[in-house]
Amino acid sequence: MSDPAVTKTRIDVATDYFRKIDSADPTILDIMTDDVETYFPKFGIGYGKADFMEIAKGLMGSLQSIRHDLDRMRFHVAGDHVIVEGFESGVMADGTSWPVEGRSEGRFANVFEFEGDLIKRVYIYVDPDFASTHNERFLWGDNARMTKA
Repeated sequence: MSDPAVTKTRIDVATDYFRKIDSADPTILDIMTDDVETYFPKFGIGYGKADFMEIAKGLMGSLQSIRHDLDRMRFHVAGDHVIVEGFESGVMADGTSWPVEGRSEGRFANVFEFEGDLIKRVYIYVDPDFASTHNERFLWGDNARMTKA
């Protein structure tokens, strides 16, 4: 059974990670190990803080802003892992807002592995087509099934 204090600290660090992403805060590296392993779709696997920053630079270069809905996040803890399911929104570099009503909800999942209180590994699972422009990928029609209110 995991220590409740450790679990709370790790959830707090994961939450802080999203706050730092949303504000493009470079101190995000302070909550990671030097050899942090990162996965992002279309990038692949990165090793170390420099690769994490390369992913961040590519992502943030395509966006004006990003916002994670901290109030709607779900946290699942298993050993040294914290899995976060949530919703994000933002504005693309060209001014297009997302998610696109009727086509997406801005869902994501991140899997964090911790070493002590630091993030050792973060795998980000998200559709990188934030603005839902890849029409050929809407295999079931133009409208996606959305969360029930």
